[in-house]
Amino acid sequence: MFWVSALVVAVVTALILIGVLPGRRRSTTRDKGTPRWAGRLVILGGVVVPVAVLAVLWAFTLSDMSALSQPRRLVAMKVQVVGHQWWWEVRYPRQGIVTANDIHIPVSRPVEVELTTDDVIHSFWVPQLTGKTDLISGRTNRMWIQADRPGVYRGQCAEYCGLQHANMIFYVVADPPDTFRQWLSREGQPAATPTGSAATRGREVFLSSACVGCHTIGGTEAQGKVGPDLTHVGDRISIGAGTLSNTPSNLAIWISDSQSVKPGNLMPPIPLRPDELEAVIAFLEGLDWSRSGKRSRGSVPGSTPWTTSGSESGTATRLSCSSSPPGSRPC
Repeated sequence: MFWVSALVVAVVTALILIGVLPGRRRSTTRDKGTPRWAGRLVILGGVVVPVAVLAVLWAFTLSDMSALSQPRRLVAMKVQVVGHQWWWEVRYPRQGIVTANDIHIPVSRPVEVELTTDDVIHSFWVPQLTGKTDLISGRTNRMWIQADRPGVYRGQCAEYCGLQHANMIFYVVADPPDTFRQWLSREGQPAATPTGSAATRGREVFLSSACVGCHTIGGTEAQGKVGPDLTHVGDRISIGAGTLSNTPSNLAIWISDSQSVKPGNLMPPIPLRPDELEAVIAFLEGLDWSRSGKRSRGSVPGSTPWTTSGSESGTATRLSCSSSPPGSRPC
């Protein structure tokens, strides 16, 4: 299709140059009338050629639309994606898994994506994998995606949906089949039991705070449905739907005052003492079934990671920020 368009541009450009270059028009003292070939040129160049070109492009378009509408083989599984202002809820209905902003799929297998919205119109778009499909209130749209190589593919809401539209990002994580099966098995389990005094204390603080009114953590009393499910939040690539890298220091900023980095989101500031905040971070960071194998830990593509003093082993760390991601507030 590109070469058809390029040929049309080349022909039109050549005709324009022929008409405007010096020496192509001879002066005359009398009107010789309209040449016989002028009418044929108008019909050929103005009707026949455009119809032929558009017919070819239409045939290519129908072929591509047919190929994109249905995968060539049966889908491997179904994933349900719900758009919220401004984050993505991700459900695996057959496995009973609920997560947020990261969509794991097996490599080289088509996956059906069922799209709905909880509020306004959004649009699901992964440029490297598929075109755009809208999420419309009161309607369920379906599409499919397939990644032929392992990796992380950035997705974006492609329909203006409010103040933080640009920060409504998600990631499609294409795993080899064995890795994907392991992820499904472990993601379906309740939250990990805290290890260490800091994480245990953080669990107590979390469950006694306002956090439980909005978030769910499997295996605990936290069963809120307003915000993202946090059962395995430590394993995710980002915080705030791609706003910040998932690091302890960024998590501290998000909990303390998410409005400073993503104004307008529904999460209010959580007033915690410094020791309580560090304990909660240790607990949430421990909700990670595969810490040793994380592919993108602390690094959102395109952002500047924050740094921490100390380790990220699940215990409380002293937080400092030596560089800030674009759009965030320095310490």
